[in-house]
Amino acid sequence: MYVKSILDEKGRNVVTAGSQLTVRQAAVYLHDNHIGAIVIVDRHDRIAGILTERDIVAAVAKSGADCLDKPISSIMWGNVHRCGESATVEEVMEMMSTLRSRHIPVEKDGRLVGIISIGDVVKAHIRSIEREAAEIKAYIAG
Repeated sequence: MYVKSILDEKGRNVVTAGSQLTVRQAAVYLHDNHIGAIVIVDRHDRIAGILTERDIVAAVAKSGADCLDKPISSIMWGNVHRCGESATVEEVMEMMSTLRSRHIPVEKDGRLVGIISIGDVVKAHIRSIEREAAEIKAYIAG
């Protein structure tokens, strides 16, 4: 299974923001949208960074509540690992495991076209295993 298939099924909507958003505002975005990451984009919709729940927790632990009024650019990851739609589920699983990342933005021609979470990857992997098991049962029964 490929990333494109996952995005076609789940949708391609990604919550994005500019780097001027405050950490407090980002926390509200995460909460209100029931998501774990916001992709930071520049004015040309190119990926400039990513901010996750973990980043906010780490900033509060390090700097206290004062960090909440700082721009997210002060705590976001600027070196964002990403994949293309042609990446396989296995490749993305490896990426997430190696990078200890729960979210991988998806790019096409340098532009953001979706995001894959660890939950998306696990669901796709389970569906693949279930499909294989059903094929084996059908083969044995047939």
